[in-house]
Parts: sequence; C-alpha cells; structure tokens
Amino acid sequence: MKQHTVVESPYGVLTLVADEGVLCGLYMTEQRHRPAEETFGERVAADEGPFPAVVEQLDAYFAGELREFDLPLRMNGTAFQRSVWERLRAIPYGETRSYGQLAAELGSPGASRAVGLANGRNPVGIIVPCHRVIGAGGSLTGYGGGLERKERLLAFERGAVPLPG
Repeated sequence: MKQHTVVESPYGVLTLVADEGVLCGLYMTEQRHRPAEETFGERVAADEGPFPAVVEQLDAYFAGELREFDLPLRMNGTAFQRSVWERLRAIPYGETRSYGQLAAELGSPGASRAVGLANGRNPVGIIVPCHRVIGAGGSLTGYGGGLERKERLLAFERGAVPLPG
C-alpha cells in the first residue's frame, strides 16, 4: 500500500512516497521521470506513517546539521540501477564523482552512459545524492530536478551558499 505526503523545502515542494511504510520516492516539482501522481497512493499528513523520520532528517540536512541520511529505502529498479544508486549513497557529503568514476567503481569502466541513465532514474533524490555526480570535465550535466537545483545543492554542501531560511 502506497502513501505520500508533500513538504516544503528550500528547493521547492517535495513529494515523499512510501510503499508498505518504507520510503520509495522523493520527487521535486517538474522533475524528469517523475511518476504520475495517481501512482503515489493516499495522501497523508507529513506527521503520519513513515514520514516524520524522513521530514526530520531532511530538515536537519537543510539546516546543515546532517550529512548522511539513515533511512530505510525501497528502491525499485533493475539490478544495475540499484547498484548505481548504492554507489551514490557512498559519495561523501560535499564531494562529487564523475559518471566514468562510478562506472569504474562498479567494474564497468565503459558504462558511464549507462551509469548516467541509472542516475537520472534515481527515485529518491537528495537522500540518494545523484546531484553529486558530474561530467568528466567537472561540468554540471543532467539532473532530474534541474541544473539550477543541482548547482545550489552542490554549493550548499560545499558551504559556499547558505540555504534561504
């Protein structure tokens, strides 16, 4: 059974989705590959079900007090996608990796394009930090939430730009 809630953030409205009480989606407005609203299940308050812990950790992250999320996740995807998403969770706060670096870490150095495609399908943005993946030359390429958000998230994590209160 799926449920969802909607919360405000410094990056706009976030839709949190849970399946059987476990977070399976965090979507921004106008996000590429965002599922249809009708697939999110019943809407509940942010203080119901599994959402209080998620909101608490997101608030701490946006306040600069949390660098690593500790939440159970249910991420549905292919075995390759799940392996990419697991690698994303290992990228330290404030650091970046290129698509090629991730492909090499996965033992498939020629698979940077496939890594990019999997990265773009990440269903739990911010918590699974796909914004920390950049192009080989350091360029900010592709982000389902938009390049402006990616740039702001990276600047925030590097301490260069405080989030608006």
